[in-house]
Amino acid sequence: MERSTIVRVHDGLHARPATRFVKLAKSFESEVEIIRDGKAVSAKSSVKLMLLGVKEGQEVSVRANGADAAEAVEALIGFLENPKSGLDEEAGPQASISAAANAPPPVKAADIAADGEGISGIAASEGVHLGPAFTHFPAQIKAEDRRLSADEIEPEQARFHDSIKAVRARMDKALAGDALAEGDRGIIAALRDIAGDETLLEGAGELIGTGLDAVSATIATTTRLAQEFGAVDDPYLNARADDMQAMGRQICLALLGQDDASLDDIPNGAVLIAEDIGAWDLARAPLERVGAVVCGQGGATSHIAIIARSHGIPAVLGLGARVQDLREAKEVAVNGDSGAVIADPDAQTRADYLKRMEEAAAERVALEAYKDVTPTLADGTMIEVAANLGSLEEIDAAKEAGAMGVGLFRTELLFMRHMHLPSEDMQTEIYSTLAKAFAPAPVIVRTLDIGGDKPIAGIEFAHEDNPFLGWRGIRMCLDRPDIFKQQLRALMRAAVHGNVKVMLPMVSQLSEVVRTRELITECEAELKEQGVQFGAFELGVMIETPAAVLIAPQLAKEAAFFSIGTNDLTQYVMAADRLNPTVAGLNDVSDPAVMAAIELTAQAGRQAGIMVGMCGEAAARPDLIPHFLRMGLTELSMSPASIPRAKKVIVEMSKATN
Repeated sequence: MERSTIVRVHDGLHARPATRFVKLAKSFESEVEIIRDGKAVSAKSSVKLMLLGVKEGQEVSVRANGADAAEAVEALIGFLENPKSGLDEEAGPQASISAAANAPPPVKAADIAADGEGISGIAASEGVHLGPAFTHFPAQIKAEDRRLSADEIEPEQARFHDSIKAVRARMDKALAGDALAEGDRGIIAALRDIAGDETLLEGAGELIGTGLDAVSATIATTTRLAQEFGAVDDPYLNARADDMQAMGRQICLALLGQDDASLDDIPNGAVLIAEDIGAWDLARAPLERVGAVVCGQGGATSHIAIIARSHGIPAVLGLGARVQDLREAKEVAVNGDSGAVIADPDAQTRADYLKRMEEAAAERVALEAYKDVTPTLADGTMIEVAANLGSLEEIDAAKEAGAMGVGLFRTELLFMRHMHLPSEDMQTEIYSTLAKAFAPAPVIVRTLDIGGDKPIAGIEFAHEDNPFLGWRGIRMCLDRPDIFKQQLRALMRAAVHGNVKVMLPMVSQLSEVVRTRELITECEAELKEQGVQFGAFELGVMIETPAAVLIAPQLAKEAAFFSIGTNDLTQYVMAADRLNPTVAGLNDVSDPAVMAAIELTAQAGRQAGIMVGMCGEAAARPDLIPHFLRMGLTELSMSPASIPRAKKVIVEMSKATN
């Protein structure tokens, strides 16, 4: 049996989702394969699965042959269609997920300017730290290249398999205990699966069968697999090469009856310095005593970086051979923001780092006090600091951060999660849950905003050379009233449960708002006829095209509010693709042209007496918030983590003007 689907698993089948997928596949007797671009691999091997490089949004097929083939295909397809598969199980890996999502882009060491005379590396986890050096350079294990006699091969195979069992048993014990942080358990579970993967077992087993000793066979096999991961066109999978090498080391240590150098005696606040360190070793370390991590190997998407970020530990990785320069250091300064590492800094640098550490610690404490603050300006105007969300799973984080509502709820994920268009009832349930969670605070729901760059099942998109200037957002919705009206009806039904507001994306003509209002009137009549309870909602416009800015006075007569989407507005005003690093310098919201567009929008809103907010990333920039508020914006929406700092900026601005 075989079925095809579009992968919706967040970020694709990387280590943890691959592990869960394999575990599910192994629960069936049938032989199961997953196929991408004509290449088929066993669905019961996490290594083969990761090397296949299955990414979110790609089409794959699942093929099964056996007594329970139908059940296997159904279950595995369901796994692939769930964005949170493999990420919402196994003792709370949410911290690691967030850390992975917030990973800085891969940066070459040569592109980073160090502080002073420091060494440059990859800025992998933000923050600065100054502390005593703790070097961790355990002896390298070298291949023995010993040839076995015919009589020695079978015992050597057994010894190899016993070492695998020993490594996995240690990991099982760690997972069963409470020493590991909750956010690290998913990573360790993935490593445990790699240690017993059939690809590793078969590869090393074949070499032992030719007469090579187990240690040499393990090193040869893990090195080869690490090279294969390194060749994959995906930064996250490239980083799995480090995991493979680390697992090879653990197996070799078990074969040799040795224990790795311990991190248990690391001093409080020390900087851990290593050529390389496995996630297994770091996760077991007393992380509350680790002040920073510096490694010769690794990158921003490595498990070391993810663990460091989830624990708030500054980290600089990828120093290469220059990490050896730190072997004799007594004290080390680490800048996880710039990628700088300084050995035995001078008095001025020490003072600078100590000051920055004190300021960062004080800021963390201070920001806690702003979580429940309702910021107001000197004239009494309340500023609503809201959250940008993409799913219901993010509600708790937003409320914990002190969100005063939702300034942008992206509905496209709801559509992208399924192989069919979500029904009106399904949408109603989700929008209602959102409204209830924040009532009576407002929740602004953006209508379906998709195009050819992120297609969904049930909507055919013709090829477009530039989908960002094509059939997307409100343009597509008005051309497909069968889809649009379902969403509008669902939003009207949800409005009885809270303060729902609706905004239209990619508006460039007044007629688009007028036509939407006509569809809303049709929906009202249909719901009345069906006897379905519904409520009214305010209809607003997302200002993200230059056209919308230039006709803002006319739009303000039809819209109940504006929300400025600075991400797209900037790229359209500057004619600079925001995903193109070559023109990244042009994609700056603080450019006078973009700021002028924001000012024009705010002015139109003020004159019409409607609320003007902002839901783009710039809404969280402390340097720009005062400018936006002076323009008359009264609502700023951002990622939950940025909310306390934004509130602090507003309160301080108000005090300064009193």
